[in-house]
Amino acid sequence: MRIPRRIKQQTGRHSLVDGIGFTLPVNSDKTPALMAAFAIDPERAKDLLQGNEVWPLRAWKNAVLMITVVDYRSTDIGKYIEFSIAIGCTHGARPAPRLLPLLLQKHYGFGQYVIDLPVSTEVSVKGGKGIWGMPKHQANLSFEIGEKQVASQYDLDGQLVMRIEIGRPKHDNFPIATGAANYCAFRGMLMKSYVYFKGRAGFRAGPAASARLYLGDHPRIQPLKALGISDKPMFVAYISESQGILDDYFENWFLSFDTPPAEAPEGLESVVNLGLSEEWLAPPTAPYSDEPTVAEGAGLNE
Repeated sequence: MRIPRRIKQQTGRHSLVDGIGFTLPVNSDKTPALMAAFAIDPERAKDLLQGNEVWPLRAWKNAVLMITVVDYRSTDIGKYIEFSIAIGCTHGARPAPRLLPLLLQKHYGFGQYVIDLPVSTEVSVKGGKGIWGMPKHQANLSFEIGEKQVASQYDLDGQLVMRIEIGRPKHDNFPIATGAANYCAFRGMLMKSYVYFKGRAGFRAGPAASARLYLGDHPRIQPLKALGISDKPMFVAYISESQGILDDYFENWFLSFDTPPAEAPEGLESVVNLGLSEEWLAPPTAPYSDEPTVAEGAGLNE
C-alpha cells in the first residue's frame, strides 16, 4: 500500500479541525511499537463485527486477534500511547476465501476491525474519534521496553483490562514499509481509515513466537473471553523505531441490521465537549496474576 501522491503534495499545508490544529500530513516519528496475533474462533469473532458487510479474516480454520501497542513519541498533538485490540477482517457482501485477502488486499477490503482503542490523552480521543470514528477513550497505559521483553498494560477505573508481554526478537533491523486499513463503528456507521508506516522491525512466528496475554475483570474486556483465544501466539513483532502517516481520506457506510437497533450507538455527544489536553492519566498499577490468562510461549525469560 503506497502513500498517495495527494498526501505528499499537501506537505507543509495547515488544517484546523474541531479546534485541533496540525501541519499536513498527520504523522508520527521515532515511534516504537509491539504486535502480537492470536488465533480465535471465527464464528464468535463475527459476533463482535457490526453490520452485515465485515467478515473475520480466515487464516486456515481460525480468525485472528491483533494486539498492537504504539508509543507515539512525536506527533502534531504531542506524545501518547495507543493500545489497539482488533480482529483481522475483510469487507464485502460475503466472506472472503481463506488467506487470499493477504495477497489481494484491496480487492477484498482487507484490514482490521478495531474493537477497543484506549489512548493516553484527551486530545487524541477528540481527534481520533471525532474525525476518523476510531473507538478511542482515555485510559491508564504503559509501554515497557526491556532487554528480553516488550510489554504494555491497559487499566481502566482502577482495574486491569489487558496486559501483553512479548519476547523481544534478538534482531529488530528488518526494513518494513507498508500500509493498513482500520475499520471502526461510530455514530451508526462503519468507518474505514488508512495508515502508512515504515521503519525497522524484528519478528518471531510459529514455535519461536513468545507472548503472555493477561485479561482482567473489567467489563470492557469480557466479550474477548468468549473468543477462544489460542494458547500461543501466531506471531509477534517489535518495531524499534518507525515513521507513520495517517491519511486524511476515509470512507464510511451506514451499518444495517436485521431488526431495528434497540439502543442508539455512541455518537458525537461523546466528543463534542472534549478539550485539547495532552496530559496523561497515571500509569497503570492494577495487579495481574503470575500466570497469564489465556496465552504464553517459551523464550520470555531466556
